[in-house]
Amino acid sequence: MTTPFHNQAFIVVGLGRNGTAAATALASLGARVAVWDDSPQAQVTATLPLHDPAQGLDGFDALVLSPGIPHTLPTPHPAATAARAANIPILSDAELLFRATRQQGRQTRFAGITGTNGKSTTTALLHHILDQAGIPSAAGGNLGTAALALPALPDHGVYVLEMSSYMLERLETLAFDAACLLNLGHDHLDRHGDMHGYTQAKLQIFARQSPTALAVLGTDDPATAALAAARPCTTISGDHPATIWSDGTHLRDINGPILAMAEAPTLPGPHNAQNAAAATAMARHLGLPDAAIQHGLRTYPGLPHRQEHIATIDGIAWVNDSKATNADAAARALACYDRIIWIAGGTAKSGGIEPLREFLPRIAHTLLIGQDAPTLAQTLEAANASHSTPGTLDAAIAEARRLAPTLGATTVLLSPACASWDQFTGYDARGDRFRTLVLSTQQRSAA
Repeated sequence: MTTPFHNQAFIVVGLGRNGTAAATALASLGARVAVWDDSPQAQVTATLPLHDPAQGLDGFDALVLSPGIPHTLPTPHPAATAARAANIPILSDAELLFRATRQQGRQTRFAGITGTNGKSTTTALLHHILDQAGIPSAAGGNLGTAALALPALPDHGVYVLEMSSYMLERLETLAFDAACLLNLGHDHLDRHGDMHGYTQAKLQIFARQSPTALAVLGTDDPATAALAAARPCTTISGDHPATIWSDGTHLRDINGPILAMAEAPTLPGPHNAQNAAAATAMARHLGLPDAAIQHGLRTYPGLPHRQEHIATIDGIAWVNDSKATNADAAARALACYDRIIWIAGGTAKSGGIEPLREFLPRIAHTLLIGQDAPTLAQTLEAANASHSTPGTLDAAIAEARRLAPTLGATTVLLSPACASWDQFTGYDARGDRFRTLVLSTQQRSAA
């Protein structure tokens, strides 16, 4: 196989999961690669030549900047400033995967999924449907494996990429054969300036699509509904008629039912019905018959940290929704259960939990953790909602175990509506800790 980046030079800045994988892959594809990270520890452990971008980027063909590092707002990283001075592009590794694939002569198809919430579930679900149908596929990008580290796929294969707004604004040539924008909520506004900037970044999922490509838009929030009304697209909904939608019991289209949602137990709630509609629309476009799609929906195992049922202890369900790092995401989980002990908190996003007041009647008691627990408590106090502030996840789980039976709760739900960086290395570490503690509680209960 050809080396598509022979005689090209890249600098990769940010040596986390994405950057390290991208640098290694670029080197294997024939590129000359230098790397940089602001962390001295990362510099010591780097296996490729170091180059401080502050010294200039003359001689490089592109900067590959890890998604979490800003190139404009709120303040551009020095590497981005140096790239502009050298007049070289700032790219995401998804762009480089597309270039490598096409330069190697492969016509592998690309499916892209974005949205404020639900993109991880939809990405994993579409990949599962394709895999179960025997279609060569690989999923990655913002979810799991870095895009450029995904394996080579044949012409009839499909790359299923979760695309963050950060990745989308660093594309130049990538054109998706099937692309989906699920929804838009207030998130990452520090990086995009305002909702207009955030929306424009998300709309890059549809840039450069051919006339035969598929564009899918959700209609369950006002922002994406307005976008859908302004362009030709396939529409999806979890609770009202669209091209593919859920009527509350069945996923359906104009021709009738596709699947009873009760047959897909890992996809509860209207938000997951919309995710299922998105995956169905994209799978159909990629050539799968409904029978294969139905099988994939029925057998989907679910994602860790996304309404993940950990255990039922003494009749009480314990659910890990640690990936709900904003209020919009937490709302989707809160809508699925009644009589909840809710564990929330961490590093609050703009607006905190104020948008979740409508769900308070479902909540028997809220347990607040993390650095912004006192601020979140003010919202609950103003609503006269039962709550306490155990502070840590360990203490919250112990208190939930004690309170749930006395309050008649049927579900203990970790759906923090906050980022996790104050107490954990990421939402996954927070969810892993929840799982470990709950399973330990289950073992003690069974003893």
